[in-house]
Amino acid sequence: MPGPISFNLDSVTFGPAETVIAKAGSLTASVFCYGSGLKALRIRNKVGEIICLPYQGQQIADAMFHGRRLTMRSMFGDPMPATHYLGNSGGFLVHCGATAMGNPSTEDTHPLHGELPNLPYQTASIVVGKDERGTWMGLTGVGRYTIAFTHSYESRPLLKLHEDDGRIDAELEIINLKHTPMELMYLAHVNFRPHDGARLIDTAPDDPLHIRIRRKVPQGLFKPTEAFTAMLATMVDNPGLHRDLVPGRAVDPEIVMGLTMKPDADGWGHAMQLLPDGTADYISHRLDELPSGVRWMTRNADQDALGLFLPGTAEADGYLAEKAKGNVKVVPPQQSFRCHLSFGALTQDEAEEMQARIAAVMA
Repeated sequence: MPGPISFNLDSVTFGPAETVIAKAGSLTASVFCYGSGLKALRIRNKVGEIICLPYQGQQIADAMFHGRRLTMRSMFGDPMPATHYLGNSGGFLVHCGATAMGNPSTEDTHPLHGELPNLPYQTASIVVGKDERGTWMGLTGVGRYTIAFTHSYESRPLLKLHEDDGRIDAELEIINLKHTPMELMYLAHVNFRPHDGARLIDTAPDDPLHIRIRRKVPQGLFKPTEAFTAMLATMVDNPGLHRDLVPGRAVDPEIVMGLTMKPDADGWGHAMQLLPDGTADYISHRLDELPSGVRWMTRNADQDALGLFLPGTAEADGYLAEKAKGNVKVVPPQQSFRCHLSFGALTQDEAEEMQARIAAVMA
């Protein structure tokens, strides 16, 4: 197959009126500016669309497929210009890391989820290619992070959307530009909208060894109620109780749990939110690249979010805690870290196929 073709966005005018700038089969790319001033790229296919922030974190700000919005409900309307995670929280895909990641302890010095979430990108491009699933269109770019004497790396993500598919493929390469080793942490923060009556299905067995409920909440962010603390205590020994999204059951402030996935025959871990109508949301990732990660959920009047599984190199307890667990990777000088994942919406037939794949792993 011929290699992909790139179209640089750096000279494109992003204005308040949306403008189509590229087409490939039934795929279209258009650009516009949010009222907040952020530049946005919309990629549409036959069944839906993603809206990306090409110059701020290369986030997927929003996603809609098969007539429904996949993205969590947040306190934000339009995405906002920000440098820290909570200043622009609520996107569908947010890259986290790379020098550190997770909820910092009082002894940690890194910001919540690191610098990747809103990292400025110096260049961005639309990419069009073809593979065994047909024609695809995507977004890539280069964001450089350099702090004298300490860090210097490039982030190079790639998002791919095919013509007739609610599944998004994502890749990320972090290149250590220094001539000394680089410590690295990464988490793919994919934020679905939870659905009442749905069930969470994955390749993690229902026991406290494979599903570890976090009892502590981040200091300074939340004040849990007695009822919430009691619910967490019940789930610690019976983690499978969290799998049914019971209508009216608040999750306030949040549930965070570490999951240890079992791989399928190809080395992938899988998780899905099976909706009452038989369709589903899903996320799959390579366990040899992202061996750890968490499930995150919050359901209250201000936010409604399901981090179905946030695959990563570590859990989300901050640099010092994850370093103590042996979960901080090291990238050699002038070398790279790479990871691959797939996520999005499944039709009923696709959901049945994914459920069968998970069942085969758990048999």
